[in-house]
Amino acid sequence: MPSSRPLRADARRNREALLSAARQAFLGGDTDTHVEDIARSAGVAVGTLYRHFETREALVEEVYRKEVDDLCTAPDDLLNRHAPDEALRRFLLLLVDHAAVGRGMSVALESIMATDSPVFDDARTRMGDALTRLLDAGSAAGTVRDDVSGPTLLRALGGVCALRATEGWLDEARQITTLILDGLRHGAPRAG
Repeated sequence: MPSSRPLRADARRNREALLSAARQAFLGGDTDTHVEDIARSAGVAVGTLYRHFETREALVEEVYRKEVDDLCTAPDDLLNRHAPDEALRRFLLLLVDHAAVGRGMSVALESIMATDSPVFDDARTRMGDALTRLLDAGSAAGTVRDDVSGPTLLRALGGVCALRATEGWLDEARQITTLILDGLRHGAPRAG
């Protein structure tokens, strides 16, 4: 298990380069990239990769965790810049667009959103909580109904993103996401 001590500057740079190289490989759709290729792309030796990540799976997990971290910070920013229902709309589309970025990332995000795999428990909880914050803000503003939970909405989005295998899926996923948002607005106290 990696040490909890702060990393030296050069070690931190190496770790970030490895994460960036792995992310680029996965975004490019190469879910089976070899660690040697990732290390070479990061400009480090394979041993350096293994000093930071004990296994390839640990590296993959860290890349996915970072993607989820980035997604889960978006609601607060969106709520600061937009009305709650608009913030929710933008976040839902962000999730769909994020699933479209690359096959490697989309497979992980779809698993987070749609399955009960324990591998993704923390990510699923955090993404459900992010959606709950947005739903609560919309409910408080009277623009979104209050009877749908973040985890339920996350599961619905997982189903939408599972369409990825069909041609034109992204446009269809965005359209379905708009329908979901319309459904969330229907029955809201101020809905008209």
